[in-house]
Amino acid sequence: MSKLKKIGALLFLPLLVVIILSGCKGKSVANENIAKRIKDEPTIVWGVKYDTRLFGMMDIKTRKVEGFDIDIAKAITKEILGKEGKAEFTEVTSKTRIPLLKNGNIDAIIATMTITEERKEQVDFSDIYFDAGQSLLVKKGSPIKDVKSLTAEDTVLAVKGSTSSINIRKNAPDAKILELENYAEAFTALQSGQGQAMTTDNAILLGMASENKNYELAGGAFTNEPYGIAINKGQDDFLQEVDTALSKMHDNGTYDKIFEKWFPKDADGRAKKGAQF
Repeated sequence: MSKLKKIGALLFLPLLVVIILSGCKGKSVANENIAKRIKDEPTIVWGVKYDTRLFGMMDIKTRKVEGFDIDIAKAITKEILGKEGKAEFTEVTSKTRIPLLKNGNIDAIIATMTITEERKEQVDFSDIYFDAGQSLLVKKGSPIKDVKSLTAEDTVLAVKGSTSSINIRKNAPDAKILELENYAEAFTALQSGQGQAMTTDNAILLGMASENKNYELAGGAFTNEPYGIAINKGQDDFLQEVDTALSKMHDNGTYDKIFEKWFPKDADGRAKKGAQF
């Protein structure tokens, strides 16, 4: 071996050790027993949306994320860990949330995540904590009245990593689809005329419409989208604690109190319980 190759090999070895150790560390964090860890370190790290009005939205002034998902996560944390328990929040998108969970960067996902059979192959889900349904957001006066009125001339805006595009292809196969990184980008694209409709769960779209009076929901929900809290596989004890906490919150009125805070009534004065608008 030449002197140059020997030097190269010596320089590479420390780097290789760092890579190996980093890999081992990531694996150990991802596979640690969360239920045991949070008893010693009373903090649960939740993956939440920062761009979804009513569920998880960053307040620019306070720099705090607020919404239904946030309050539910805080209440679950308190049920599991008591008053000393702390809920920490990490931003996720529909595209990044499962990778961040699998890598151990977060303990659980509570981010308007629909329970599907495909996702169950990657993660475990809690009991349903919110029933939503997919709908369309359009500009007032739009000829689009429901999903069946979408044509080959229409472009529907959706978010990458969500189930929305799949559902549109099933219900309106002729329509074109443009996928964006997040809800803010998708709504901006709708406003700029890059698409004629935006689609996701009706609860999320209602949050947008409440802040933008020129837009409205077109038609009713055309899918059933039950939201669940996603937890990594192999964390059965932690999953059970989350489900138990949710059950207690329903029994003691905590869930209803949080629900009424964020979804008191819809435009027709009806309670939004179950989100079947």
